[in-house]
Amino acid sequence: MSIIDIIALFGAMLALAVLPSASVALVVTRSAILGVADGIAVTAGIILGDLVFILLAIFSLSVVAETMSGLFVIVKYLGAAYLLWLGYNLITYKGTSTLTVDKTVKKQNIVTSFIAGFVLTLGDVKAIIFYASLLPVFVNLSTLQTSDVLIIISVMIISLGSVKILYVFSAAKIVTLTTSKNIDKLARKTAGCFMLGAGGYLIAKT
Repeated sequence: MSIIDIIALFGAMLALAVLPSASVALVVTRSAILGVADGIAVTAGIILGDLVFILLAIFSLSVVAETMSGLFVIVKYLGAAYLLWLGYNLITYKGTSTLTVDKTVKKQNIVTSFIAGFVLTLGDVKAIIFYASLLPVFVNLSTLQTSDVLIIISVMIISLGSVKILYVFSAAKIVTLTTSKNIDKLARKTAGCFMLGAGGYLIAKT
């Protein structure tokens, strides 16, 4: 992977991690009610879940690339189409996402918070579709190297982890404030542009 590919992948993952979502709500809820340690535990669970999806996407696509190169071209076009569709929907989305905190959460241990983050992430089947669509943009899966896999994992951990940890330490303020419509709109448009760019780049490379 080139430096430009690494930066672009980091930007795409960072932009999507900022968007209000079920995982963000879980991090904020447990951080605000149970404490920072629980928020960090949730974040670790979410990262582990994403790691599972990344490895599934990488190695399943690598097999396709090596054994059925013709079919893999179709897979890449389908992935590009998904990224373009995702980008378009993020940019044209008219609503505003808000984070709601469930204050009925009872005192639980850190292990439970970790499992909650992990299970929530595994329940999001769209994540593997996202990774399967995004990764061929930045990595030649037919000549995949161990270093490429480690770079992708590192980018995911740093981008996703940094955003979730920021939510952990900002949880108290987030609970008392309404999510800014302007910030939400900017985040969606930024993420949408990254997805459109990735989809277009994938088509150009295919």
